[in-house]
Amino acid sequence: MGRKLLLEHINEPGIQSFKVYRQKGGYASVEKALKTMTPDAVTEEVKKSGLRGRGGAGFPAGMKWSFIDKKSDKPRYLVCNADESEPGTFKDRYLMEHIPHILVEGMITSSYALGAKTSFIYIRGEYMYIVRILEKAIDEAYANGFLGKNILGTDYSLDLYVHPGAGAYICGEETALLESLEGKRGNPRLKPPFPAVAGLYACPTVVNNVETIAAVVPIVNNGGEEYAKIGVGKSTGTKLISASGHINKPGVYEIELGLPVEEFIYSEEYCGGIWKGRKLKAVVAGGSSVPILPTDLILKTAKGEPRLMTYESLSDGGFVSGTMLGSGGFIVMDETTNIVKNLYTFSRFYHHESCGQCSPCREGTAWLEKILHRLLHGQGKKKDIDILVDAAKKIEGNTICPLGDAAAWPVASAIRHFRKEFEEEAAALPAERNLELATH
Repeated sequence: MGRKLLLEHINEPGIQSFKVYRQKGGYASVEKALKTMTPDAVTEEVKKSGLRGRGGAGFPAGMKWSFIDKKSDKPRYLVCNADESEPGTFKDRYLMEHIPHILVEGMITSSYALGAKTSFIYIRGEYMYIVRILEKAIDEAYANGFLGKNILGTDYSLDLYVHPGAGAYICGEETALLESLEGKRGNPRLKPPFPAVAGLYACPTVVNNVETIAAVVPIVNNGGEEYAKIGVGKSTGTKLISASGHINKPGVYEIELGLPVEEFIYSEEYCGGIWKGRKLKAVVAGGSSVPILPTDLILKTAKGEPRLMTYESLSDGGFVSGTMLGSGGFIVMDETTNIVKNLYTFSRFYHHESCGQCSPCREGTAWLEKILHRLLHGQGKKKDIDILVDAAKKIEGNTICPLGDAAAWPVASAIRHFRKEFEEEAAALPAERNLELATH
C-alpha cells in the first residue's frame, strides 16, 4: 500500500466535522507555523519539499511563493483555484467534499507564510453543494479560533471566503480567475505583470490549486525534507489521480509519485485492470488537454523503460512519444474506443469554452470541431487530416492563455498515433457513416 498524506482519514466517520478532524491531528500545522515558525520558514519548508503545483503546470510551489512582491505596501492575497473544470479531473471535488478542513487548514498555514490577511477559495459554479460544505468548515474554524482576529492568541489575523464562479472552463486559468473574482468577465490577462506583482485588485497574489494547498499541511507537520523522500527525483510526494474510463475501479487514488503506469492500471489496489477483460488501447494521462498515448507508449517510454507516474517520465520523449502528468485526470480507453469520436468530443468542449479573446483560439477551435464533425458524418476528405494538423500548429503557442494549447495538443497527438483511424473515417461513404451513427 502506498503512503497516504491527504486521504489517510478520508473514510473516518464524521471527518467532515471540525471535532473529528481535530481529533485526527487536524490544524496542527497552523499551531506549529504560527507559534514556532516565521512566515519565511514555512515557505522554506515548502521549497525543501519539492512540492510542484498539482493543478496541471507542475511549477515548484515554494518558488512561486517566493516571487510574491514583499516590497509592495499593498495587501497580499492567497487565492485557491478550485475551478476544477478539466475533463477527466475530479480529485479536488473529492477532497473538498469528504475532508474540507484539510483545505481550510492549508489555506491558513499558506496565508500565514505569504503574509495574506484575506484569502479566497474560488470554486467552480457547478460545485454549489461543496460551497456549503466549505462554508460550514470555515464557520467551524472561526468558532474554534483558527480564523478571524489574533488566531490562537498570536498577532496574525485572517479572513477566508468562498466565491463560486459561473461555470467557465477559462476561469481555471489563474488571471481569468482573478478577473472573475473581481466581478469582471473571466478573460485571461496579458502578462507581465504576473499575479505575484499585480494580481487580485492589482495587489501581490499567489494562486494555487486545492491539492497544492492541502499538501502544505503534511509538509509543515512532518518537514519538507521528509516529504521530499517520497517520490522520485523532482517528482516528490504523493499525487491525487482521478481515474476514469474503461477500468474496473474508477475513482480517486492517492499514489506515491514514481508508481509504474502499468501497476496503476492493472493493480487491484488501484484501477483493477481493463473493463470486461478487454485490451488497453490508449490513455489520456493528465486530463483532456494533454497528448493521448497508445498502449505501447503509455506503458513504456520510447527508450523501452517502464513509464512512471512522474512529471519527468510521462513527458519523456516530448510530444512525439510522451505526454504530461497534468492535473492527474487519468482517462483509460479500451480497444472498442473510436479515437476520432473521442477527439471530436474534446474539440467541441474547447470550442465552446474558448473565451474568444484570441483569434487563433476563437477561430481555430471552431475549425477543429467543424472538420472533425465532417469526418464523422462521411463528408470528410483525406486532406482534412492534414488541415487538422496545420490548424493545431497555428493555434499552439499563439494565444494569451494555455486554452489554445489544450485544444491543439489532443488533435496533434491523436492524429500522430492513430492516423489510420482518421483515414478510415475520411474514406467512409456518407450513407455508411450515417447508418452507423444512427445505430449508436
